[in-house]
Amino acid sequence: MNFQGDISDPFDIVSSFMALHRFGASPCFEQEDIMTILGAAAPVRGKAKKEDEDIKTQIWEAVKENANAARQLHLLFKKKILDYIASAQDVPEKERQRAAFWANQMVCAYSPSNFFWTNPMAVKRCLDSDGESLAHGMESWFTDLMDEDFLTKLSDPRKFRLGENLAHTPGRVVFKNELMELIQYEPATLKTHATPIVLIQPWINKYYIFDLTPENSFVRYLRDRQFTVFITSWKNPGTRMRHIDIENYMFDGVLKAVEAARDICGVKQVHAAGYCIGGTILAALLAWLNRGVVPKRSLPIAHWTLFSSLVDFSNPGELGVFISPKILSTLESMMRIPGFLDKRYIGLAFRMLRPDSLIWRYHAHNYLMGGELPQSDLLFWNSDNTRLPEKMTTSYLKDFYLDNRLCQPDSLEMGGRPIDLGRIGQDLYAVGAMKDHISPWQETFKICRLVKGATRYLLSTDGHIAGIVNPPSDQNRRKYRTGPVLKTDDPDQWCQDQAVCTGSWWPDWTEWLARRCGALGPPPALGSQTYPVLGTAPGAYVMEK
Repeated sequence: MNFQGDISDPFDIVSSFMALHRFGASPCFEQEDIMTILGAAAPVRGKAKKEDEDIKTQIWEAVKENANAARQLHLLFKKKILDYIASAQDVPEKERQRAAFWANQMVCAYSPSNFFWTNPMAVKRCLDSDGESLAHGMESWFTDLMDEDFLTKLSDPRKFRLGENLAHTPGRVVFKNELMELIQYEPATLKTHATPIVLIQPWINKYYIFDLTPENSFVRYLRDRQFTVFITSWKNPGTRMRHIDIENYMFDGVLKAVEAARDICGVKQVHAAGYCIGGTILAALLAWLNRGVVPKRSLPIAHWTLFSSLVDFSNPGELGVFISPKILSTLESMMRIPGFLDKRYIGLAFRMLRPDSLIWRYHAHNYLMGGELPQSDLLFWNSDNTRLPEKMTTSYLKDFYLDNRLCQPDSLEMGGRPIDLGRIGQDLYAVGAMKDHISPWQETFKICRLVKGATRYLLSTDGHIAGIVNPPSDQNRRKYRTGPVLKTDDPDQWCQDQAVCTGSWWPDWTEWLARRCGALGPPPALGSQTYPVLGTAPGAYVMEK
């Protein structure tokens, strides 16, 4: 059967394993493995029972022994699956990566800790609580089922309220259109730098990843260090926004935010900083602006920052397993009626990138052990997903991921101008994260070699979120490397050449900003005649589900 065009394989799962088979992958299990499995699966006879040993102790001892056997079987199963994938010779790397990804989903799902009778801690808690923990777990499961939360909750939604204990740095909504609300934060100091900071947030999640609890708030940190801060809060799109394209986000979102900040602050230029896809579209906008005939000093953006943003999608990390012509066709079919990509699919895709820590860990904790949901601002935000407009999703996945046109000079046209990143002359501060599985740091490093302006790169530890949301504290023992980048620099060699620093990287960035953002003076008013105050932060769009 030709699985390549089979509608029963919409996400290229079967076809990836068929590719391994075509390239000579060896069978997973041999006869000796079968004997090992049969031996491990034999009934555990256990120790002779003592007369005074109660039934709970007998159950606990039997479960421990059987769970140990199950773990051994699972380790063998995992090893054989990995050996099978490695045994295929000359298979295209993308096919191997896709097969490895789906095999990992299966291996993680079949872990003994995900099943009650092979999870000793779950059984012990049940015995110690006379069954109350299991009853509580069943109640949690039923609640999640009624809430259509099929992957288990990551945090307790009752513990967080936007505008109260999250996203509550004082500010005002100073602009609003069908796509975006712009928030200007109240100053915290008597003087601020002349050049404001405009934060361009990703629209795949909500903006308040940069305004979590006060101790984790990036905007509060910037505001407290004499910067005027603006941030984009994107609308959660519905059917009526199916026509919204990537260019709408660039011009009606990013450029409009920059124009509003310039008017309110009475300045010609701003500093723009983009996170993830927000940084990708910021790079495209900078290329578009630099294509014009106006002098560099007259451009609305003086210098810029990227946080974990890709512009070259030749190696897009683990998200690449969800992107192929066939999968794009499947997504287009899924979006045809609602006009958007449902947030549940987006949330599932991101959690599947780390199934052990973002799916099965909470399955065991919430359901099998009946544990209380953690109170984590980061996990609460991680669950607050958004939808994506149909047209934007299609064009972004095709032009940026599949065809990789953004990094190719003049291959992509936006707003009537060919896009060439090599024309960007503004100073750049780019940040990557060493364990980033969404935007691999070696790929985020590439922007430094594509633009002509001076670049400084910073490599943080941790991943896509924790590597960026990295506030200073006495307990912060994270590390980072930073330094200038030349166009000829190799990322791995650059990494080896930089000194390792301990703590948060935020002070390094604000020092870089302070040297470029002008003299200190009285802070600007909130809003202006052209952009009057429309409401208080966090605004209305962030509340939309």
